[in-house]
Amino acid sequence: SSGINAEWPLRPGATTWLRASMSMTPTSARGMATLKDIETRLKSVQNIKKITSSMKMVSAAKFTRAEKALKPARVYGTGAAALYDKNEFAAGEDKLYVAISSDRGLCGGIHSGLGRKFKALHLESPIKKSIIVGDKAKLILLKTMGDTYLSTFNNVGKKASSFTDALEIAEEILSHEFDSADIAYNSFINVVSYKPIIKPIPSAANIESNDAVYAYDEVDSEVVRCYQEFSLANIIHHALKEQESSEQSARMNAMENATRNAGEMIDKLQLQYNRTRQAVITRELIEIISGANALE
Repeated sequence: SSGINAEWPLRPGATTWLRASMSMTPTSARGMATLKDIETRLKSVQNIKKITSSMKMVSAAKFTRAEKALKPARVYGTGAAALYDKNEFAAGEDKLYVAISSDRGLCGGIHSGLGRKFKALHLESPIKKSIIVGDKAKLILLKTMGDTYLSTFNNVGKKASSFTDALEIAEEILSHEFDSADIAYNSFINVVSYKPIIKPIPSAANIESNDAVYAYDEVDSEVVRCYQEFSLANIIHHALKEQESSEQSARMNAMENATRNAGEMIDKLQLQYNRTRQAVITRELIEIISGANALE
């Protein structure tokens, strides 16, 4: 500092400005760092918005196909369940529960809603035997009733389900002994709504014990067993299609909400970026003007 004082004697005002300028430098640097952080976050949110917007369009296309496939499946599934819906069958104590979900997420609370339905049933009457279709329901119910799993199915929802998939699940259900089976899945209502429902299915023995089966002709055990297997496959296929339509509509709505929220966040970050940038520019101008005034 002695060398500087020797060559350029500083007036008291200039010394004061030098101290002020030195104290402002870190603040300016902090402002620039904050500006860079906001810019990085802004780009990140913009990328997220692009992804969610693309996922929304993909889900909309898949939902159209799923809804189209649901219509014939609903006809067959409703027809297959007509005998069980219009007649009373003994529930029995030995019940088997089947949960139908999928492996994919990013679709709102569709899987957690089904999980809550199952947990409520478990609280009312402890579930002893269950079959879980889809990894999401498997993970949600694992802690509560993981010891009740007889079998689980994965790779569900990655591609459209077929009647062969439904037949495989039906064969697995019929390989276990039970008095009645409750099948839980999300029923599609419209684009913005769905609800978890439970479809009761009696065992072959309960079907044989119902007099309504013999109203028109004698039916032997083999015919009842074949009918139960085919009707159960149709009901499972219907449930899978209902679940797919509900999931795709839920994912489409979730991605639409995410895109809208990202847009709102981008607007806020852009405003914050502009204000911070303006503050940095204003502060630098004040420093320059103060320095010029001090040197006069």
